[in-house]
Amino acid sequence: MVSPEDASASRLDAARTRKFHHPYEPYEIQTQFMSALYDCIEQGKVGIFESPTAGTGKSLSLICGSLTWLRDHKRITFEEGLAVDAVDDDEPDWMLEHARQEKRRAALHQRQQLEERIARVRARERKLKERHSTGEPHRKRQKISTAEAEVEDDEARFMLDDYESEDEQAKKVKSTGGSDRGFSAETVALMKKLGMPVDRKSDDEEIEEPDELKIFYCSRTHSQLQQFASELRRVKMPPAISAEPPDKTNSSCEVSKELEEDFKHLTLGSRKNLCINPKVSRLGSTALINEKCLDLQKPGTAQDHKCTFLPTKETEPLVHDFRDHALAEIRDIEELGAVGKQLGVCPYYASRAAVKPSEIVTLPYPLLLQKSAREALDISMKDHIVIIDEAHNLMDSIIGIYSVSISLAQLQTSRAQLTMYLQKFRNRLKGKNRVYVAQTVRLMDSLIAYLQGPAAQAKEAEGVVKFGDLMAGKGVDQINLYKLLRYLQESKLARKVDGYIVHAEEQQANNSSHKDIRKQPKSHMPVLNHVQSFFASLLNPSAEGRFFYAKNDDSLGMCLKYMLLDPTHHFREIVEDARAVVLAGGTMSPMSDYEQHLFPYLPASRITTLSCGHVIPPSNLLAWPVTRGPSGSAFDFTFEKRNSPALMADLGLAILEFAKTIPDGVVVFFPSYAYLDQCVAAWKRAAAPASATAKKDSLFDAIQAVKPVFHEAKSQQQQSRPSVTSKDQQPSSTTESVLTSYTHAVNTGAGRGALLLAVVGGSLSEGINFSDALGRGVAVVGLPFPNPHSAEWRAKMAYISQKTASSKGGDAAAGKAAAREFYENACMRAVNQCVGRAIRHRGDYAAILLLDGRYDGERIRKKLPGWIRGSLREGRGAKEVMSGVRGFFEAKK
Repeated sequence: MVSPEDASASRLDAARTRKFHHPYEPYEIQTQFMSALYDCIEQGKVGIFESPTAGTGKSLSLICGSLTWLRDHKRITFEEGLAVDAVDDDEPDWMLEHARQEKRRAALHQRQQLEERIARVRARERKLKERHSTGEPHRKRQKISTAEAEVEDDEARFMLDDYESEDEQAKKVKSTGGSDRGFSAETVALMKKLGMPVDRKSDDEEIEEPDELKIFYCSRTHSQLQQFASELRRVKMPPAISAEPPDKTNSSCEVSKELEEDFKHLTLGSRKNLCINPKVSRLGSTALINEKCLDLQKPGTAQDHKCTFLPTKETEPLVHDFRDHALAEIRDIEELGAVGKQLGVCPYYASRAAVKPSEIVTLPYPLLLQKSAREALDISMKDHIVIIDEAHNLMDSIIGIYSVSISLAQLQTSRAQLTMYLQKFRNRLKGKNRVYVAQTVRLMDSLIAYLQGPAAQAKEAEGVVKFGDLMAGKGVDQINLYKLLRYLQESKLARKVDGYIVHAEEQQANNSSHKDIRKQPKSHMPVLNHVQSFFASLLNPSAEGRFFYAKNDDSLGMCLKYMLLDPTHHFREIVEDARAVVLAGGTMSPMSDYEQHLFPYLPASRITTLSCGHVIPPSNLLAWPVTRGPSGSAFDFTFEKRNSPALMADLGLAILEFAKTIPDGVVVFFPSYAYLDQCVAAWKRAAAPASATAKKDSLFDAIQAVKPVFHEAKSQQQQSRPSVTSKDQQPSSTTESVLTSYTHAVNTGAGRGALLLAVVGGSLSEGINFSDALGRGVAVVGLPFPNPHSAEWRAKMAYISQKTASSKGGDAAAGKAAAREFYENACMRAVNQCVGRAIRHRGDYAAILLLDGRYDGERIRKKLPGWIRGSLREGRGAKEVMSGVRGFFEAKK
């Protein structure tokens, strides 16, 4: 059996002989990363890769490793295809060679046509930029602003169309992708198998682009995708098909200019990001934009109410022009939207024409992870490569996408809006419409009755809800949920009702415009569409999720929640379709969760993992568990003991000494907002040590005398609202302003630096770079375990325990151990995100202090990233650690 060390050495040897076309001289760990990524894709595996976020050039490593494989694979596949032709034919060698050359020339000619077409687009864009820079007027283009007054729709458009649910066969064909030509699903499948066209296409339609083998790159936010696009612009690679066979081409490592083939890149976004219709985009809400966009496309909509930017058969050349513009340059989402505005065509829909010829497609989490979003964009992962960056919270993201909450107030508002709709159209509703609308009302009444009854009377603030209790309303047991949901989707009831409510309120506002504004009716956000989403969760298998009630939710008040407990099923389709799937992140440790709770169905041989070291030398990092405070008392920040006034005072004294010892900026992460506020209040009550000040100041004053203190605080209105508690600064209400104030204090404090008090899992614990002077010291107070007594965590732990025990023949002990492991991993993944904020480049250095005796235990230590474990010392008391920290920074002077 090959040892991990031998395998790593072998991979490095192979990587050294492979050119990855990195724009800079890669570090050894970058070479190791790119080689492992290349092998993972080649072998069709699922890879879990950990590489410290900054300094190791993770994005460039992902780009160079994956795209080198892509170009190599296309080149090898093409050459192998030529070789197969030779084997299968009995013609003389000279004829076979001639045929191969002809095939190569044909392939090159096709590729050259695409490159020339795109080159002409680039040239036009350069000319436009030159004209703009010299002050020449632009040529006229399609007007995109709509200055004309909007014409009010007739109320008839909000009427429901006749609905016949018995037409099951037609709906089956529709739901399974059947052709609009009336073919059965079986006939469509046979036609596809025979390569016959089944979609509506005209004879004069442009020849369809081949679906290029591609990489789907996914990250959490558009800003991260913008960063990726800027890195992609740095990389140049040889083309997939060369003019000469490989043995005749120049083997030099340098890529000549004539061999360059620019990447065909496309970024996908939602309607909210790409809509250029001012009537629609101004709605702001994603749901309202989606609904309004679909409403404008409905058959029968008056021409003056349709979206003028929507691609049509007549504007097909414009769509092709947009495709070429999209592929001509590496563009981010804003630049793609600008192209749509320039050409006067919707970039959300027109971008689909550019998917097939692309080599790399970037998209945010929701567009990849949500099946309905993939279907809406008409993208498939089949046989392509999927790379998910910032994947440390992938499971939480899947759970978040497929979980839904609905408040009592939303249900009541929706019920009132539906009643208003019925009052207007009751006499005009017929047949099945009347039946299904009545069922919708009954189901809402049942949910409202549960929240006002059993949930309101329950002693606990939150708890698990049985499905039967939600369906206990009068007549609800007779409702076929599947048919009702299908009706809501096909009839567009929510869109009709929501549209009518907006229309009615606008009419009322117009009619009362001459009255006192204070007497005008309050406008309500249409919510039936959200209620419909919650209805859909009622069809989810009970094995993979749970329903909960919560009495005092921060944002919703009394509410019902559906929480997905098992993300496996919703990600499995992507894994089974894709050739390879790569999860990458700066802090993926502990990795066992992904193998056990995201890929439990995969054999170990299909999963490969890699945890890279850091580019910094070990001497640039000091990681130290602090097990005792300055008083000598144990640092035990368990939930039962952390509220001790003596412990909080000892913590303040330790932070005071560390602030004196560590230069520049120091960031301290607390397990929760409540505990941070509690500690600050305790320090303000506690007296400063006599050695710290001659005045009778508080401990908090003594800390501020050493470094100005900045404080992240939570409010009810925001998930996290940072504020500044420095004597020299006014309170701030945004993350950006508190960071600006903190940075200013560090950079202009004449060596004093600053102290930032933040929260694990808060807005400052992830995605923020505290490089160089901004983060010479990072400390974590305690272990931020989730609340194990919350209804959601109790259900999650019980689910994991039961599932694991069942898979191990009913072993209850194994189930409990798996639940405990998952619970600890959730905590440590959050800790690892915090400590990863410190070291951001090769020359950076910092001290990481873990303030809790539990960090000295082997079980917790092994869950830290490998690059931290390599510099981790044995736990000591605060005084001994301070001495070591002092020596560490003196050596850096």
